[in-house]
Amino acid sequence: MEIKKVALNDLHEGLGAKMTPFAGYNMPVRYSSDIEEHNTVRDGVGVFDVSHMGEFVLEGPDALDLIQRVTSNDASKLVDGQAQYSYFPNETGGVVDDLLVYRFNAEKYMLVVNASNIEKDWNWVTKFNTKGVKMMNVSDDYSLFAVQGPKAIEALQSLTEVNLSEIKYYNFVVGPFAGVPNVIISATGYTGAGGFEIYLHNDHAESVWNQIFEAGKDLGIKPIGLGARDTLRLEMGYCLYGNDITDETSPLAAGLGWVTKFTKEFTNSAALLAEKEAGVKTKLVAFKMIDKGIPRSHYELLDTNENVIGEVTSGTMSPCLGYGIGLGYVTKEHSKSGTEILVAVRKRRLKAEVVKLPFYKKD
Repeated sequence: MEIKKVALNDLHEGLGAKMTPFAGYNMPVRYSSDIEEHNTVRDGVGVFDVSHMGEFVLEGPDALDLIQRVTSNDASKLVDGQAQYSYFPNETGGVVDDLLVYRFNAEKYMLVVNASNIEKDWNWVTKFNTKGVKMMNVSDDYSLFAVQGPKAIEALQSLTEVNLSEIKYYNFVVGPFAGVPNVIISATGYTGAGGFEIYLHNDHAESVWNQIFEAGKDLGIKPIGLGARDTLRLEMGYCLYGNDITDETSPLAAGLGWVTKFTKEFTNSAALLAEKEAGVKTKLVAFKMIDKGIPRSHYELLDTNENVIGEVTSGTMSPCLGYGIGLGYVTKEHSKSGTEILVAVRKRRLKAEVVKLPFYKKD
């Protein structure tokens, strides 16, 4: 399969980024070190180029109806300028993808999907588009910069007349930014550090990137790779599609009941409601290592008698906390906070404890 390139691929290579194939794209995984970049976002401000993400624009009087049928959350609750976290349920009890739904107005929405699932998601939504909703896949035309960290407002405010401090979490504004009209400025971060996502046409990507770095240079702004993005999201306990949620995992077992609204009918809603009423058999839990060690995907999780009770879906050494953390599915009886479990790291059995999210809590 041919590896695709984001608009600023050459710029990232020029900055010395270590590039790696990710979700079908050549992406910067790090520029310096994962820990340094992680701490830059937690303490200051950093910029991720996440232009590999997919964007679908849906327009027409039946756009909302289509979104309601294919997504789990209740998009009718959205007002103009608001975004919502949701997922596409499949027809067999799993998850096609998780996504963000943006409402521009009553007849115009944008769905933001994971890069690895762009084609799959497009085909999935198209399958249910029986009322002629106008659908546009603009994924290849737009760049997306995530400017994240507690100093993000300070770094960006000089580039726009939009009052960034007034954009609430999971809201967005369309306005001028860095000399470009009609830029989407959104507060839907994936790091837990605050900040904004900037959606703009590829034609303006390099100019806007350079202006962001010029505006934030006195604040120590740095480019950040996907390595730190993963450790940042994991410290917050945010799910990653392909690891923690998949076509095979139950969204209810994954803890996505809060975005599963049975006040409407949607794909497989009857079966999911029956599953909710019966109770899930496994649950996605967060755990921290008690013994020294780093949990990794697919490591077995055991009870204290060394019976297999599940497996790790995501794991890392937390840069902020200094110990190993992870997410994984376990049997329901082992899912309570405070439960001691074991992680099978090769031939060793390392102690860990089920904990409540997020791992990282701001002071």
